[in-house]
Order: sequence, then structure tokens, then C-alpha cells
Amino acid sequence: MQISNKLPTISRRSLIGACAGLSALSLTSASMANPMQGKIRLAGWSKPISEITNLLAEPEKGFFKGQGVELAYLPGAGGGDAIRNILSGQGDVAFTDPGSFFMALDKGEKLVAIYDIYPQNVFNVVSLKTSGIRKPADLKGKKIGVYSLSSGTRQNLLVMLHQAGLKESDVTIVVTGLLNFAPLMQGQVDATAATDTGLAVGLRKGIGEVNVMPVSEYLNMSSDMFVVREEVLHQKKDLLKAFVRGYRESAAWMIANPEEASVLASKYAIDGTRRDINLDVIRLRNASSLPAVQGQALGSFDLAALQKGADAYRALGMVQRQIKVSDVVVPL
Repeated sequence: MQISNKLPTISRRSLIGACAGLSALSLTSASMANPMQGKIRLAGWSKPISEITNLLAEPEKGFFKGQGVELAYLPGAGGGDAIRNILSGQGDVAFTDPGSFFMALDKGEKLVAIYDIYPQNVFNVVSLKTSGIRKPADLKGKKIGVYSLSSGTRQNLLVMLHQAGLKESDVTIVVTGLLNFAPLMQGQVDATAATDTGLAVGLRKGIGEVNVMPVSEYLNMSSDMFVVREEVLHQKKDLLKAFVRGYRESAAWMIANPEEASVLASKYAIDGTRRDINLDVIRLRNASSLPAVQGQALGSFDLAALQKGADAYRALGMVQRQIKVSDVVVPL
């Protein structure tokens, strides 16, 4: 796949459609705050990084506060980590990937998805041009980096291996952490599973010419969702609805104001030292936030795509039982 340096742009039409349901008054909610309803502990898959600037900017923008929600962010190391944090009661909402969600359901956990954060699949497997890796079959016998063993990078890598008739045991998986392009550049791995934003950072930092295999060509479903325990949904439904309203407004703000968001990323994100990289990352994440069907509101689920994903995970052997996604998706 050829790599273009041109980042995705978001048309005014797409923005208007994606933000359907948000009134002009809602976008000024911080100055017209609702009475405080309670605290939401958001268990993340990552540390506070630039691609979630809409969350990190809460002290200044007050999107959640405007809905009566006190937001607390709990860092994690992968979507599986986020799920574990809500199952243990340390968090209320998990910022997690569908694969981690499916695997928890397969173990009998009572969970539901309430909001589709990134309806587009943003995962890739990347190798240097010099590696000779051009297609999934070329990964056999190779060392491949992943963010963590409980991350979407590993699960999406397994999806790609399956397309070539390969199993996890046919490759060597190496945990590289979030900055997984350094090991690739240093020759410690032959390829790395990464998100589009991770690739953008790698290109900015001089990784050189690469081959990119997008997982979306094989399975295009959501990359991340908000997931809660059924018990928490019943106990805190009104608070969760307020949380979702706050998040939707924060996402709409970042889509409409990527430059402002890139400045705030420099202040709040641990990886926000370069504004040019911040802007690249934020624009990519804005594009992946748009709903699959134009005109739908931010956070809308594509149940058909998600069902294909659940069926694919079962075919992979990553889950054992059939999952009917319409039973475990409760949009708020």
C-alpha cells in the first residue's frame, strides 16, 4: 500500500451530519452547567496521549462538568486492561476495543456497549520496505511488535494472520509498548501492529519508507467503544447518559477545532511535545470518530459491521460462543 503524506480532511457536511442532535446551546454547556450528578471513572486503554485530547482538555473546556459529570481518567495498557478495571470496580466505563469486549462476554461477563467512539478500524501492520513483507502470508516466522498482549494491536494482528491461514504460534509477538516504531526502526522486530496515529508519529519521526497492511481491508469494524457492566448501567443510567452527552460534545469540539486541540495537547498529553504531530494525530482521530453512515450522530453503532466482527472472532477461535451484538449494545 502506498503511503500518502496527506491527512484526511473532514467536510462541513460530514461535520454537520456527525454532530446531529447537538444544539448551539449544548456546545456552550460549560458556562450553563447542570447540577452535579456524580463522578464517572473512565478506564482508558492508554496513558493520557494526544489522540484523547478531547478528554484531557476537560479542566479548561468543561464538557462533562457542563452535564453535571465529574470526570476522572484511569490510564491503562490496552483494551483488556480497561475491561479489567471496570470488572474490578476501579472504573465505571471502559474505553476499550471490540475484541476485548467480545472476549470478556465469552467468559460470561455481563457487559454492554453504550457508545461507538471510533466506528472505523484504525489498525495496521507496518513493516519497512526493506523487510520484504508485502502481504499477511509474509509474516510467517517474523517478530511482530504489539502495544500489549491485552491490546487491540494484538487482536487485530490475529485477524490479519487468520486471513493468511496463520496462527499466533506462527509468529513471535513482542510487547513493545506504545512507542512501538522505535523497535521497528532499530531492527528488534520485523513488523509492528499499530494504529493510524502511531504510524503518523513514526513517519514524522523519520521511520522511512514502509509497507502498510490495513486491517480494515479484512475486517472493518469499530476500533473502540465505551463499555459498562450491566449492573452499572442499571444503577447509573442517567449519569451515564450525561457522560455520553459530555463526550459527544467534546468529540464535536475536537472535530471542529483541531488546531485549538493541538495546542491543548501540548499542555495535557504526555506525548504532546510537538504541535505538528499533535495536529496529525488529532485529525486522524477526528476522521475515525465519524459515524459509518453519514448523517448519524457521533457515537452511533453499525450493528451489522459489529456483528461481522463478532462472527470473525468466533471463526478465529478467539471466542467460543456466538455473540449476538444487538443483545449487548445499548446506545445512550
